[in-house]
Amino acid sequence: MERLILDQIITHIKNRTPVALVTWLTSGRQKIICSGDNLDHDKLRHVVNNGFLTDRSITVRMDEEEVFVNIFNPKLRMIIIGAVHITQELVPLALQACYDVKIIEPRTSFASRERFSKLNCDVRWPDEALSHIDLDERTAFIALTHDTKIDDLALKIALKSNVFYIGALGSKRSHSKRLERLTTSGFSEQDLARINGPIGLDIGAIGPVEIAISILAEVTAVLRGKLRID
Repeated sequence: MERLILDQIITHIKNRTPVALVTWLTSGRQKIICSGDNLDHDKLRHVVNNGFLTDRSITVRMDEEEVFVNIFNPKLRMIIIGAVHITQELVPLALQACYDVKIIEPRTSFASRERFSKLNCDVRWPDEALSHIDLDERTAFIALTHDTKIDDLALKIALKSNVFYIGALGSKRSHSKRLERLTTSGFSEQDLARINGPIGLDIGAIGPVEIAISILAEVTAVLRGKLRID
């Protein structure tokens, strides 16, 4: 690999841009492709996009030559609003699934060190805590406080971002009221369709552990393209 290509890949990784290095194995020719680039070659576009979706590198035959598509995806990130009981169960699951987890909880009574020994909770309000975080396409955004002042503020920020998943805790009735409030704030029906609410796959979950499992399952389904919220 040429140093120039390596430097470009490192820069893309630092900028949290999914990038693929395509190498034609016979000729040695290499090409860097970033997420969102327009590609005229249908098969190459499919292979690269599938690689970004699955985090898998692959060797394929293309135009009579073998091609290795090496995927460099930024680390997955999960932003959780609310240090509640579900969060306590969701965090270890997310860490095992290789997410970089950040908890935002302005209610200091919830954000105790005893409840989250492995992670420090950011006790600032979401608008301040999120002001220096790039909410990108490798980020899942989850609102769990069930406090409209906090969740609505956070969701307004998430809806203006490129996160791949948005979910919010609450019953169907509370979610309906949430959508009404956000509509009043200027968000369109298409915007609000991005919110998974009530959060989690409908597996009949009871209690924090099962709800956490249902949430991570839904996040995974959206990440891997098995469930689309448009």
